[in-house]
Amino acid sequence: MTTFKSRLRDDLTAAIKARDELRSGTLRMTLAAISKEEVSGKTARELSDEEVQKVIAREAKKRREAAEAFDQGGRAESARRERAEGELLAEYLPKPLTDEELDGLVAEAVTESGAEGPRAMGAVMKIVNPKVAGRADGGRVAAAVKKALQG
Repeated sequence: MTTFKSRLRDDLTAAIKARDELRSGTLRMTLAAISKEEVSGKTARELSDEEVQKVIAREAKKRREAAEAFDQGGRAESARRERAEGELLAEYLPKPLTDEELDGLVAEAVTESGAEGPRAMGAVMKIVNPKVAGRADGGRVAAAVKKALQG
């Protein structure tokens, strides 16, 4: 069984051999972020595939935010590079949920929790978040839960 991290390493090797500068640079930075995470606690440890995906998601989010900042600063070329890196990282993440899929998961969670009204948001979020893990932005999930509870 290959781990997520070893897949990234294999893809990095292939990118270097293919002289794909964008892919090799992006994967190098991502693997560095993973290594940093592995040694950040009291003891060094190997990250699980799920934890590796969280690091990749965090890196992809950084790229999106940097691209927006570069756009606002009038640096289109830098923004384009950040977007390209973000898209490359997105290939390693689970496919994002559509609005319909997200609404369906939220509706199930509301039913499961028996919650009603805006005060129950925390209880519903606790049920929804593990099901959504990495496939929808937290703000999007919160908005869907809020909408469902006001329904």
